[in-house]
Amino acid sequence: MTESASVGPDDVRIIRALQIAPRASFAAIASALGLTEGAVNRRYRRLRADGVIRVAGVVNPGALGQSRWLVRLRCRPGSVAAIADALAKRDDVNWVALSAAGCEITCATQSRTREQREDLLGQRLPRTAAVIDINAFAMLRQFLGGRGHYWSALEGALSPEEEAALGSGGPPFTEFPVVTREPLRLTPEDEKMLDALSADGRTSLVDLATAAGLTPGRVSRRLAVLLQHRVVHIDVEIAAAALGYHARANLWLRVHPSAVKRAGRTLAQEPEVAFVAAISGPWNIHAVAHCRDLDELFEFTSDRIGPLTGLQSMEVSPVLRHVKQAGTRLSDDGLLEPSSARARR
Repeated sequence: MTESASVGPDDVRIIRALQIAPRASFAAIASALGLTEGAVNRRYRRLRADGVIRVAGVVNPGALGQSRWLVRLRCRPGSVAAIADALAKRDDVNWVALSAAGCEITCATQSRTREQREDLLGQRLPRTAAVIDINAFAMLRQFLGGRGHYWSALEGALSPEEEAALGSGGPPFTEFPVVTREPLRLTPEDEKMLDALSADGRTSLVDLATAAGLTPGRVSRRLAVLLQHRVVHIDVEIAAAALGYHARANLWLRVHPSAVKRAGRTLAQEPEVAFVAAISGPWNIHAVAHCRDLDELFEFTSDRIGPLTGLQSMEVSPVLRHVKQAGTRLSDDGLLEPSSARARR
């Protein structure tokens, strides 16, 4: 994994530009940032090759009528790595992290069908001998996630004028119901488009059209519908360590029921918070925080989360190792591209 010092100011500006408009052309990004198109192209490809960033289309199963779940697994010593690796290989598990001195796995499911979810939560995991205990929590309301995740390291990287020049790749995934009441039904062509976007979120309309067997015009219109209905969002995944964030933690909060919405919305405004949702179970809010070190994590949780109105208790569970985030596997804190993406390059 490259050290944070190798990510220069212009790299951070390009990353921020991609967060605002992930499918913008290199020419458009260069024009907005005052760089050359060649420089933007070279820096983007280096950041991608070094595992610092990855642009990918991430499907939201809630828009297809399926619930999402967080799962905490307590495992026998010596078995955690193998179980985490097996979970990370599954398409219906998009986030896997090790914590609690290497004895606990936290993962998030994104099952596309009820049968797929029940197979994982009701059959496979309970029958795994190395799993001591399973706790599953349904996500009830997402306050922050997806494209709403803007690193504090990128705050102020671009001027308001530069951000305005980039336009927008669509609204960020801020607060919304986890499961829509009017799910969208995907066509076989949609599935092919989504597969191509999962490999590379910047895949051109021509290549998407080839993959789906449609014309570029029809692909453009259908992609706009999928984005509008939150079926997919174009996510810019960032390796936290490359930007100097070495302390990550799962935060499990117990908040008075009358204060859950206010607490969730407050946490969503904190730059250290990458994800926050209301969940079922004894802990009714789950958040993921990224800080530069453990001291900053302590200051953040004690000074800014501790005073939250209605907070009754909190568990801070530092992440020892991220295995997968937003569908992207990691190795030594660097993002790995799937083999399908490498084949397209």
